[in-house]
Amino acid sequence: MGKVYTGIDKSGSYRVYLAIATDVAEEARKIHRTTPLATAGLGRVLIGAGLMGIGLKNETDRLTVSFKGDGPAGQILATAYANGNVKGYISNPDVDLPLTEYGKLDVGGSLGIGQLTVIKDIGLKEPYTGSIDFVTGEIADDLTAYYYISEQQNTSIALGVKVNVDGSVAAAGGMFIQMLPGCEEASIDALEAMLGDLPPLTSVIEKVTEANAGMTETGLSDALAEEIFGKMPEEYQLCKLETREIKWKCDCSEERIEKALMAIGVHDLKEIIEDDGQAELTCQFCEKKYHFGRKQLEAILEAIM
Repeated sequence: MGKVYTGIDKSGSYRVYLAIATDVAEEARKIHRTTPLATAGLGRVLIGAGLMGIGLKNETDRLTVSFKGDGPAGQILATAYANGNVKGYISNPDVDLPLTEYGKLDVGGSLGIGQLTVIKDIGLKEPYTGSIDFVTGEIADDLTAYYYISEQQNTSIALGVKVNVDGSVAAAGGMFIQMLPGCEEASIDALEAMLGDLPPLTSVIEKVTEANAGMTETGLSDALAEEIFGKMPEEYQLCKLETREIKWKCDCSEERIEKALMAIGVHDLKEIIEDDGQAELTCQFCEKKYHFGRKQLEAILEAIM
């Protein structure tokens, strides 16, 4: 479970969602048994989607973020809910590439050329869908560009996942800054100066965690906000609104998997019954297996005929 600091600056110029979400990225790594490169890509998409989901209004609202490219990673997808639950998967959890010339995991290279799609289901007749071509293939860069191009909102997103030598997640987190209507021009200058001097987010998270050993997760997220925004001019410093949560949770069920079987159609379902007499489906998000015997399949077939 990750803690999310939410705040707005004193002038009302910008809002911030700031998360330490190491446990979320580590849970995804364990479930999907990812390589370090896949861990970094999937973790960033999960945290990015989770921070975007925090901004949804209703408890049942959800959004899906999909990065689909022609690179060896294939697709990285995450679904996030307003309550902070997130789930996701990567098409190729075994993806591996050499480090970049800067010694970093090459998430952009693993995705290649492709498209970022955001789908928001907020209770309307049809979900809202927005898409842009990859700008760099780096998750935070492309999400920042998405908000500017598709939603006309000035937003800055930073995401980081640091992986240990043994493949586990050492630190992971995200920062979402969005300018508000009527923002003061000077606040933008102050934020740009702060972001220009900011070390990698995972380095800041590690520094804060080490300096505050034994502190609660909520206390650590507060300390992270102070570390990053504490040197902003007085009028643009943050006022805390509340602490939220991001947590890995898959909501798959036998009922949902049944609907997937119904969707394949009468012809294909008859073939499965005649050829195999059973079916086993695996949830893409949590890899839980669901087994359906002949009688169950026949009942599903009868329901759609």
